[in-house]
Amino acid sequence: MPNEEVLQQIHHLIGTRYVPSVEAYITELTGRTHVRSGPVGTTDHRPERLNIDQDLTGNIVSFHFG
Repeated sequence: MPNEEVLQQIHHLIGTRYVPSVEAYITELTGRTHVRSGPVGTTDHRPERLNIDQDLTGNIVSFHFG
C-alpha cells in the first residue's frame, strides 16, 4: 500500500490518545510492520517505517515515514 493510502487509512487516529495497541491496529489496517512511536533512536532510514508523532499529553498529532 503506498504511503498516501496508508495515511488515508489511519487519518482518523489523529487527535486520539496514543496507546501501545495502536501500533498493532495500524499494522492490521495497512500491512505495515514497522510502526514506531516516540523519538526515533536509529540512524537507518527505512521508507516503509511509519512513525507516530505525539504531543506532550500523549495524543497523536501526525504520522511520518522514514
